[in-house]
Amino acid sequence: MSTRTDHPNRRLLAVLGASALLLLAGCERPPMQTTQQGFRGTAMQNTENPRIVAAQRAAVPAVPDDTPAPPPVGPKASDIYKNVPLLGDLSVADFNRHMAAITAWVAPPAEGCNYCHVGENFADDGKYQKVIARKMIEMTRAVNGGWKTHVADTGVTCYTCHRGQPVPANVWFKPETPLRNTQSILGNDFGQNRVLQTAGLTSLPYDPYSAYLLGDQNVKVYGKQALPQGIGNGASILHTEQTYALMMHFSKSLGVNCTFCHNSQSFQQWVSPKKVTAWHGIRMERDLNVAHMVPLTDTFPASRKGPTGDVAKVYCATCHQGVNKPLGGLQMARNYAGLQPVALAAAAALPAPLVEPTRTVLYFGVGSSDLAAEQSRGLDTAVTALAAGRARVVLVSGYHSAAGQLAANRELAKQRAVAVRDALVAAGAPAARVQLDKPQQTEANVAGEDPSARRVEVTLR
Repeated sequence: MSTRTDHPNRRLLAVLGASALLLLAGCERPPMQTTQQGFRGTAMQNTENPRIVAAQRAAVPAVPDDTPAPPPVGPKASDIYKNVPLLGDLSVADFNRHMAAITAWVAPPAEGCNYCHVGENFADDGKYQKVIARKMIEMTRAVNGGWKTHVADTGVTCYTCHRGQPVPANVWFKPETPLRNTQSILGNDFGQNRVLQTAGLTSLPYDPYSAYLLGDQNVKVYGKQALPQGIGNGASILHTEQTYALMMHFSKSLGVNCTFCHNSQSFQQWVSPKKVTAWHGIRMERDLNVAHMVPLTDTFPASRKGPTGDVAKVYCATCHQGVNKPLGGLQMARNYAGLQPVALAAAAALPAPLVEPTRTVLYFGVGSSDLAAEQSRGLDTAVTALAAGRARVVLVSGYHSAAGQLAANRELAKQRAVAVRDALVAAGAPAARVQLDKPQQTEANVAGEDPSARRVEVTLR
């Protein structure tokens, strides 16, 4: 009786074959779909797997009824119902339609209206969910009116983020503070080197959101020499790593790669329309978190807060959820007047920007640091003058009213000046040649309703 032994080469081939199968298992089978995003030769291509895209679309819950609004006839909701400070101008029929839609978008099916309302008295504000829902309607209006530079005319509704759930699936909290016990072998991790999904399982910073989507750190980092320290716009290696971590979030949230926005041959110099839209998106998220979410910290119960006691905050994934256009670009907001900004008329009433050869004056809404699109067009002269060498620097000065609280007025004037500075840099002005001046008080005791008390002056020098 004889036994057969495997030849060494046969065993090697078997190992190689198994290795090849494992390697191929990590690849995506063709065909793939490639879309050109920019000029030829710039590698601006977005590659998608049509099977993954189809699965993502199939996973989106069915959109609730999106029928047009009824005619505005009959009594107003505020004439019939009690305690409707936000939607009281709607007709009773449209008000009820809004309430039914918001319930379908947000409330658990088993609770329905009672998720936010006290069943025996709908006018009661006893539930925290109702207080928060009101603030979220205000936030939705702020997006639809103040951030058309990012959402255009598509707009958003509660469903854009919630998708039928009381808490959106994609929100972020601040992580627990970094380890700082220098006596431990772990020492200080400086916010990096933890195996977490937020950093893409890399050594990059695991909180790429706080600095950009809560603070005012600028995402534009580049240097003209190796290991930059204190040059140009002050970018450091850590700063750059934070930017890369944030970019990974962008890519995953939108389901795209870097070349969806960037020219691979000139990440810093060439500005694509999508890159500008993303720039406004960062500032929109920052505004929503600072102006709408953080003030609700004391309203939320401890069970709804993060490990450091902060509230949930928005980022790209909150709306996009893996696709570059939330819900495929569905324009749900157009049929819901209650979710449209009531301040649009006031914004339209702002004076046109004053544009002179060496000075531009831009105006802002009451209590707002949002630079309206019509106002930002007044910056073209300054950008052109810098590019042509007709000006050495641009000085940006924010003005405020003498009425009210001085510290708050100065801070608002500063934020307006920062918004103008950031818009100049995004339009191509070198950051080092755009200088901020300290907030200035208007010449007289001008009330905040006067646009001259809500202006930013851009001076060429």
